[in-house]
Amino acid sequence: MDLEFDRQHIWHPYTSTLNPLTCYPVTKADGVRIELEDGKQLIDGMSSWWSAIHGYNHPHLNSAAHQQIDTMSHVMFGGITHQPAINACKKLLSLAPDNLEHVFLADSGSVAVEVSLKMALQYWHAKGDPRSKFLTLRHGYHGDTFAAMSVTDPDNSMHSLYKGFLPEHIFAESPACGFHDEWDPQDITDFKQQIQKHHSQIAAVILEPIVQGAGGMRIYHPEFLKQVRTLCDEYGVLLILDEIATGFGRTGKLFACEHADVQPDILCVGKALTGGYMTLSATLTSKEVADTVCGGEAGCFMHGPTFMGNPLACAVATASLDLIEKGEWEEQTKAIEQKFAELLPNLNQYKQVKNTRWLGAIGVVETHHPVNMEAIQILFVNHGVWIRPFGRLIYMMPPFISQSEHIEQLVGAVEAALQSEECFAI
Repeated sequence: MDLEFDRQHIWHPYTSTLNPLTCYPVTKADGVRIELEDGKQLIDGMSSWWSAIHGYNHPHLNSAAHQQIDTMSHVMFGGITHQPAINACKKLLSLAPDNLEHVFLADSGSVAVEVSLKMALQYWHAKGDPRSKFLTLRHGYHGDTFAAMSVTDPDNSMHSLYKGFLPEHIFAESPACGFHDEWDPQDITDFKQQIQKHHSQIAAVILEPIVQGAGGMRIYHPEFLKQVRTLCDEYGVLLILDEIATGFGRTGKLFACEHADVQPDILCVGKALTGGYMTLSATLTSKEVADTVCGGEAGCFMHGPTFMGNPLACAVATASLDLIEKGEWEEQTKAIEQKFAELLPNLNQYKQVKNTRWLGAIGVVETHHPVNMEAIQILFVNHGVWIRPFGRLIYMMPPFISQSEHIEQLVGAVEAALQSEECFAI
């Protein structure tokens, strides 16, 4: 593999062209393992950024992809429909909160968020009450495109340097109560004040239910989300839930909003929708929202990605949702959660550790200081695992098919990193 060409010319995510980090050449992936060019196998603790929930090279997903590509790999979705899209949307609606009746297919998680924001703006425009603001939370993350960045924390995120260029929205303090903590009624105070003060300007509230992902891997109390839904209803504001990272079982519920027993007006899903095989996302909404949007001046929703409803992606998504429908993910994520609950508290003894937390198939070790990415990546590879930390967060979201010994090896590698001064020398 021409790694020198890669180093000189290919710009990987969140890396510098001036001082590129080492990239590890992968030639194969199967089950929970990815295989490097030299034959070394690594247990994947990242599910390829939350997406490969069923593991790699899954026969059911492979079969769906092979069958579809022989028939039709792509066709435009404007004025045309096809069975793979119908199948995927029918199955998705059967699993989603039952107030959601319409599916808008998109290309990626960021685009699904863009679609949700445009949907909310167009909804209020159609009602003759144009609104331009969104209310969201500190420490949130919703994607890397411009509208998605604008509802991502402007001060405590990777997008802070774009402050001043992005539309300015309204940010409430993120919940302090952890998932297993006793609920503190003061936790909702700032959010309540913001929606009381600005509700006439707010098109929608958008947040990540229960788990704030790349903005801090914060796992918060379900009561907060329950009260957000109540306040949105009280003040007549739409609620958008971004389940791109949390959807399809990752938190131990099919959708994280089920922890609070609430339903959104608009729901964004992606990542695991195709089991990590292909890029596909969806924005789901209620009939009331969809019909209001389409009853406005434009007469339709003004968005249409070129690769919307890609048949190949839809066929694989249907196969992935087949596996979700079987329900094995429930026992799988429960077993992973139990293993994290057994192992992660032991890491609190190390001086580098600020906090450990877990929910479903998510395990987080937050450190006092940022990791040395180059050093910690070398250590992880030497320990036979693939974990990609970010800043002070060493987090794991392994494939659901991971066994007890895989979780033990992942956590063992994290413990080795915590014992290494080099991994925190910056």
